[in-house]
Amino acid sequence: MNQLFDITGKKVIVTGGSRGLGRGMAKGFHDAGCQVVVMGTNEKVHKTAEELSTPDNQVHGVICDFANTGDLERAFNEAVAHLGGDLDVLVNNAGMQIRHPAVEFPLEDWQKVIDVNLTAAFVLMQLAGKIMLPKGYGKIINTASLTTFSGGLYIPAYAASKGAIAQITKTFCNEWAGKGVNVNAIAPGYMDTDNLKGLDEERMRTIMDRLPVGRLGTPEDMVGAAIFLASHASDYVHGHVLLVDGGWMAR
Repeated sequence: MNQLFDITGKKVIVTGGSRGLGRGMAKGFHDAGCQVVVMGTNEKVHKTAEELSTPDNQVHGVICDFANTGDLERAFNEAVAHLGGDLDVLVNNAGMQIRHPAVEFPLEDWQKVIDVNLTAAFVLMQLAGKIMLPKGYGKIINTASLTTFSGGLYIPAYAASKGAIAQITKTFCNEWAGKGVNVNAIAPGYMDTDNLKGLDEERMRTIMDRLPVGRLGTPEDMVGAAIFLASHASDYVHGHVLLVDGGWMAR
C-alpha cells in the first residue's frame, strides 16, 4: 500500500508556489521526498524556496511572468534545469483574481486574468508534454475552482478561466491518457487565502453557513489530493476534477 503513494525522488514543478495553496502543496511534495521547484512572480519565491529547503533536499525558486508566454518558456527551462533536465509532475497553480461588476469589467483586466490563469497553464502543459510523452510517464495537476462549476459574482474572467481549466484538463487527457501521462485537476473550495480578501462580512457569513465542514480550507488540506494525483495510486484517474471543498458542492 505504501508503494502506491510513494513519490520519493519525483521531480516536481509547482507554479504559484510562493504562497497560499501552491506553497502548501510544494511543502507537501518536499516532505514526501520529491525534488521541488517553485515558480512565482517575484523575489519572494526565492525566500519560499529557502524556507522549504532542508539540508538533504534543496527547493529551488524561479521567477516567472505568467502573463508572458516567452518568459514562461524561459522559466520552465530554468526549472527543469534545476531538476536535472527531467520532470515527473507539473502543478499548474499560478492564478490571479480581479473583481468588477460584469457590465464594467475592463477588457485589459479580463485579458490579464485569462493570460495568467488559463494561457499560462496551457503553455506549461505543452512544455511538460514534450518531456513526459517521450518517456511515457508524467502527472499534470491543474488547479480548478468552485467556479469551474458555478459562475460566482463579479468574477467573469476568473470563472471563465477556471471553467476552461476543466475543459483543457479533459482534452489533454483524451490525447495523453493512452501515452502514460495523467492530466487531472483539483478544485479547491473556499480556502483561507488572499483570494477571499475582497469579500465583505455578509458574504463570508453566507459562505460559512453553507459549508458542511464548518471551516475554511487551508493549504495543508490540498496536500493529500496533490500527492494522490502525483502517485501511482491515481494511475487510472484521467481527466478528473477532484473537489477539495469541505462539502460545499454537496450542500
